[in-house]
Amino acid sequence: MTIEAAPKRSTWDAIKVFGERRALIMLALGFASGLPNLLIFDTLSLWLRDAGLSLEVIAFFSLATLAYSLKLLWAPLIDRTTVPGLTKWLGHRRSWMLVCQVLIILGLWLISGGDPKANLGLMAAFAVFVGFTSATQDIVIDAWRIEAAEVDEQGAMAAAYQWGYRIAIIIAGVLPLILSDAIGWSLSYAVMAGLMVIGILGVLWAPREAKHVIRDIDFEGYAPAPARDGIEWALRLAVVLIGALIFGSGLAGNATLLQSTTAAFGLPEVGNTVKAAWEMKPWGVFAQLAGILIGAALIVVSALPIPKLQSRPGRYLSVSLGEPFTNFFQRYGKVAGLILALICFYRLSDFVLNIMNPFYLDVGFSKLEIVEVRKVLGVVMSVLGVGIGGFCVARFGLMRSLVIGAFAGPLSNLVFAWLTIQGPQVWALSVAIGVDNIASGFAGTCLIAYMSSLTAQGFTASQYAMFSSFYALLGKLVASQSGKVVEGSAKIADQGGVFASLKNLFTGLPPETFASAMEKSGVTPAALGSGYVVFFVYSALLGVLGIILVFIVAARTADMPAGGAEPVAEAEA
Repeated sequence: MTIEAAPKRSTWDAIKVFGERRALIMLALGFASGLPNLLIFDTLSLWLRDAGLSLEVIAFFSLATLAYSLKLLWAPLIDRTTVPGLTKWLGHRRSWMLVCQVLIILGLWLISGGDPKANLGLMAAFAVFVGFTSATQDIVIDAWRIEAAEVDEQGAMAAAYQWGYRIAIIIAGVLPLILSDAIGWSLSYAVMAGLMVIGILGVLWAPREAKHVIRDIDFEGYAPAPARDGIEWALRLAVVLIGALIFGSGLAGNATLLQSTTAAFGLPEVGNTVKAAWEMKPWGVFAQLAGILIGAALIVVSALPIPKLQSRPGRYLSVSLGEPFTNFFQRYGKVAGLILALICFYRLSDFVLNIMNPFYLDVGFSKLEIVEVRKVLGVVMSVLGVGIGGFCVARFGLMRSLVIGAFAGPLSNLVFAWLTIQGPQVWALSVAIGVDNIASGFAGTCLIAYMSSLTAQGFTASQYAMFSSFYALLGKLVASQSGKVVEGSAKIADQGGVFASLKNLFTGLPPETFASAMEKSGVTPAALGSGYVVFFVYSALLGVLGIILVFIVAARTADMPAGGAEPVAEAEA
């Protein structure tokens, strides 16, 4: 990976990448990925509420998407397992995609036949089933995208995927609501299940990926012992499930499922204690991080060989789950840790912007103004940013585009600091949201292309799932402190501290700006505005870490071939 001195393609050739067959197929696959996600999360909650269910029950259904946080656990199995009959016909990745899409259609059709009042538990099971198969589909789509295109085409492939995904999100969020009034929720979900045919057509039209290599596991010296192996498998899988439950709940920041599980086993106080610890302010984030680490440790322990016992379950799990990770560290050596740090910090300045709707309301914008600008202009600018990112990767090369994206995110956050002192001006809101969405779309596309370039043949699904998990981990934890940064800085400003001079920026603003500051945050309006300015500067400074890391990684990997150095053991083989 180097910061290329010369462009990879001409301008016209970079544009033409978007019209290639593979990019058009990614539109369909992105659509198939986005559709079930919203249907089992946001749209399903409307159906449940319409049926008269409580908010507590509805919130529990959101855990159906927990599989998306845990997909790295079974991604290695997808790399190693073939689909009888289909794999020979369609290839490794397309066969898995087709199976997942058929199962998603089945799951959505089963949901459509449910009644929230009479069969709530069954509908929840179907929602979890769709979540699991949809997460598995995402694993395979990412792997096919990486294996079907060159590195400089990954930006365009990622852009097309995101376009298709966003189209599906819009359709899944609007069409079922319109149809539910005319034909009812059940038939509207049946219609949505039918739209998954778009994904199936994409799979059938897609070319085969590069020949998939399944890396054999050497069981020489590991004699089968059916009874002992069966017991060991049961124990190891139990530890994996416990670890996955803790790890996934920690990533999601939601202990509801953990609480329900411990209660089912007669230990309600355990789940209650964990939930209270995670929700405790301001230190709950550290308890949540501890949960993630404990869950991860249990998963690692479940895959470790038992000392002085050569068992087949231990051998299979240690190789299938461990080899993708060791392969990455072998290929990149001492730079591997820096690369993972770059992935964690690259979009950190965007992740902390999780308080934007309250910010817009505090500035004095109406809900209608927020919706119009965010949902219309914001979506258009995001699509534009994604496209520009894909174009730049093809035109200027991956690392050069990655550097531009590292600057774009933090700098766009400073535009919100400017918006804070403009007051409720719709034109200023449009500028800020437009700039932010272009920058976010651009940086996101470059990061997806970069993570795709890091994978190795035979481990594509496993390693990309690992990178995508690292990408979100730190951001979710740090984002939990955003509100504290705003209100803490505002109190310092009110008390005459280091931020007090910022209050002078808000003397000429209209009275509706930060009007409820004292009621909601216990500070004066000017102090709350100062707190927001400090927060946006703080969010931009977080991005400086990503900027530094991208230059360090580019320099350290300048002499490496794409994909890193081949491990010695593999080179000899």
